[in-house]
Amino acid sequence: MFPRTSSGQASILPQTPWHYSGTMLTLEYRTDPEAVAELLPDNIQPADEDPGAVAVLWADWQSCSDSFEELLDPVRSQYMEAFVVVRCKYRGQHYSRCVYIWVDRDYAMVRGHHQGYPKKLADIYMTRPVTTGHAGPRLEARGRFGATIAAYGRRLIQAKFEITEPCEGAGFVNSLPMLHSRLMPAIEGDGTDSLNELVTMSAYQSEIGRSFTGNFEIELFDSPTEELTRLQPKELIAGYWRELSFSWKSGTTLSRTNLQEIS
Repeated sequence: MFPRTSSGQASILPQTPWHYSGTMLTLEYRTDPEAVAELLPDNIQPADEDPGAVAVLWADWQSCSDSFEELLDPVRSQYMEAFVVVRCKYRGQHYSRCVYIWVDRDYAMVRGHHQGYPKKLADIYMTRPVTTGHAGPRLEARGRFGATIAAYGRRLIQAKFEITEPCEGAGFVNSLPMLHSRLMPAIEGDGTDSLNELVTMSAYQSEIGRSFTGNFEIELFDSPTEELTRLQPKELIAGYWRELSFSWKSGTTLSRTNLQEIS
């Protein structure tokens, strides 16, 4: 990525593969299916089953490249992320699709733009569990967590989660291969795109640690820079907390808008 130099040292991103380890809070609910459909491009259809299902997720990540150098300079490896996922269908196959996402580090934002995630910057917080003392929940029944997202001085989402029991899975909305749009408007400002691709991707060598399910509350707030309240919950499904890790190297381009050659 940029800036490109002979050594590559100044690039905002290291070469792939990228490795991720962390914890994730997933809160699933149902909203108006039409509110989900309006976020999908014309060539992508709503999911056949449960088209109004939504997952709001918080993740506390530590990531690195194959050099593992970032782990010894943790300002380059640790970041928070929060995102909203729906399900959809393209060419007869079902996918998960991220419609909104925020991070708190520039390299994580640009990394997402490369992959097709529509990342923006925000302040993101999630309660961390503890194994000693009283300044945090234990990973057991009645362990309680809070999570928030705020951007441009306004709180966007706040949630509370309480563990009821261990579980095997962690929901269904974010469980499919991802379907993303990689976009870049043309410099002419005429409404055309220099880059318009539909891509899919999935992780490899994934590993799931401890997982718990539970009850949750969630609130979405108005903001002049967001449209979240169009996805207000109508029915809560379930919440999940889990430990996980995965690696990512590349994706696959499914479609590409042909651009006119400039002479």
